[in-house]
Amino acid sequence: MRVNETFLSLQGEGHFTGTPAFFLRFAGCNLECPFCDTNHQTYHEMSEEEIVEEASRYKPRHIVITGGEPALQLTQSLVDKLHEAGFFIQVETNGTMPLPERIDWVTCSPKGTPVLKDVDELKVLFKGDGTDLSIADHIQAKEYRLQPLDTGNEEQNRIILRATIAYVLEHPRWSLSLQTHKMLGIK
Repeated sequence: MRVNETFLSLQGEGHFTGTPAFFLRFAGCNLECPFCDTNHQTYHEMSEEEIVEEASRYKPRHIVITGGEPALQLTQSLVDKLHEAGFFIQVETNGTMPLPERIDWVTCSPKGTPVLKDVDELKVLFKGDGTDLSIADHIQAKEYRLQPLDTGNEEQNRIILRATIAYVLEHPRWSLSLQTHKMLGIK
């Protein structure tokens, strides 16, 4: 499997914010989003057994599988091996490809045309006025989150954050998701 990186950190976004987790970032993506803030191109090869062995070196039994787009490589056999090793599996996906079964928590940040119709957490990047949120009418989720888009420009980010907060206050179906790992200066 093409693995971009593995690391131990705190989940910085969404439902599990603050949860200690082992992160498995797969290389590659099926989309090229201009706002992507992740360098996921480089990789080294790891077998499923090596991934489970690496993750098992750490105390947390929460694993976040992300990318790029993890559905390009995630297999049912890796999901099963991680469960056998006692892991709670969270996947962060763009929703454009099917996922293996028995994933414990699916966070979908839709881009492109999603094929997933039922997820645990729908996380939409909010750019302010004009952000199309109609995707929430087509994907069933337990939780709906708006995350202010990080433009790399502090002033623009403040404007987007204020607009996101204002939208959430007027539309309580949504809650605010912040990238706390960036605020804390951790991975």
